[in-house]
Amino acid sequence: MTLRPLIAFAKFAAPKKGSVFVLAADDGGLGEPAKACDPDGTLARAFPVADFSGKFAGVVEVLAPQGTSLDRLVAIGAGKVAGLDDFAWLKLGGTIAASLRKATEVAIILDVPGAKIGGKQAANLAAGIVLRSYAFDKYKTRKDKDDAEPKKPVKVTIHTADPAAAKKAFADEVAVIDGVLLARDLVNEPANALGPVEFAARAKELEALGVEVEILTEKEMKKLGMGSLLGVAQGSPRGARMAVMQWKGGKAKDAPVAFVGKGVTFDTGGNSMKPASGMEDMKGDMGGAAAVTGLMQALAARKAKANVVGIIGLVENAVDGHAQRPGDIVTSMSGQTIEVLNTDAEGRLVLADALWYCNDRFQPKFMVNLATLTGAIMVALGQHYAGLFSNNDELSDRLTTAGQATQERLWRMPLGPEYDKLIDSKSADMKNIGGRYGGAIIAAQFLQRFVKETPWAHLDIAGTAMGSPPNEINQSWGSGFGVRLLDRLVRDNYEG
Repeated sequence: MTLRPLIAFAKFAAPKKGSVFVLAADDGGLGEPAKACDPDGTLARAFPVADFSGKFAGVVEVLAPQGTSLDRLVAIGAGKVAGLDDFAWLKLGGTIAASLRKATEVAIILDVPGAKIGGKQAANLAAGIVLRSYAFDKYKTRKDKDDAEPKKPVKVTIHTADPAAAKKAFADEVAVIDGVLLARDLVNEPANALGPVEFAARAKELEALGVEVEILTEKEMKKLGMGSLLGVAQGSPRGARMAVMQWKGGKAKDAPVAFVGKGVTFDTGGNSMKPASGMEDMKGDMGGAAAVTGLMQALAARKAKANVVGIIGLVENAVDGHAQRPGDIVTSMSGQTIEVLNTDAEGRLVLADALWYCNDRFQPKFMVNLATLTGAIMVALGQHYAGLFSNNDELSDRLTTAGQATQERLWRMPLGPEYDKLIDSKSADMKNIGGRYGGAIIAAQFLQRFVKETPWAHLDIAGTAMGSPPNEINQSWGSGFGVRLLDRLVRDNYEG
């Protein structure tokens, strides 16, 4: 795997070697610490030549700058000071990471004229560097000479006014970064390496951080009556698992908050088989489970003061002589029967039992489920927002606010009885598909039948968890979408 940058913080000083990055204000102005790195004013001469005005994420690079012993001097535009929110600092870090190239020693002068930069801002910049530096290349055994990885990680020293505060803030950020990178790893893994059993084993590793983890096998799920989930798994020889993760960081008497993830480690569509073109992407159909697992790691690593449950239903939707058939009727753990008209609408069948189990056992304050559930949500929203469906306005508002802060954005979609009746079945209590239109809404209506009156939200992350457009902090196919969003939700609203 790509070597992770080593991040350190220090007081302002003019570096004598390596690559130096400075930040320029919207008018191209540099602070005094940056000017000290460029005694001959090389950047001031380069800015007009490069038509550089300090616009956000603009880059000017000078090699072997005159009057110094530096390898490179790079200016990054910070844009307008008023626009430097948390995510902007992450993006600036990502922009710097994109310009590191083969540098082995880097100094960043964290100063922008007119901007107040504390430990939190420095930590966000550092987090952006680490997130952008991620690449999933563990299976590459041969590389071109130009693409060869360095033998040692790049050392990045961030020069800032308060390095102690930055170091403390970054320690908290590292926990969340690690959760995001775990989620990316899980989504990027090929299905032959990460099936339900292997995924469950990865979840079990969180015990090292103090998470209590139980793994339910098919035998135990059958005893609980999870016919909906097990019906999806019956065509695969790899079995099914449910991982139940608990982080007990709050008061013992406090009800937990709960997160539930769809973990279809590969989805052929079953007997309602998908087209061959693009089916390889279905290794990422467990993006919801990956996000929940990454979130649990993040919360445990930063010792979140909350009681949190994470549940992931892990199956492979495969085709053989035992596979579920269109028209089969299964009985869910809730006792409700489901006519399976399309075996490719399988994620909702997995979540139905996982949600019911979570609600029945833990009686949480709320439940949020995440799932790469429908292509229909991508038709509606594209790949820049995830769909949000909820039976509770307060929970929905808090999720939306957290999404705006982290830029893992959500757009609320409707629910209603006129949609719900579309899944009524003549042969069972419900069917798993509706008509041609409103597919993402119908899937959410199906899930709502398994949450009772508990505050609940469903996040359809089909367009954002895998294959989403690359950005300043992610160039990977698997994005880790949801970890930062839900960590922010818990951090801002549910920690004692």
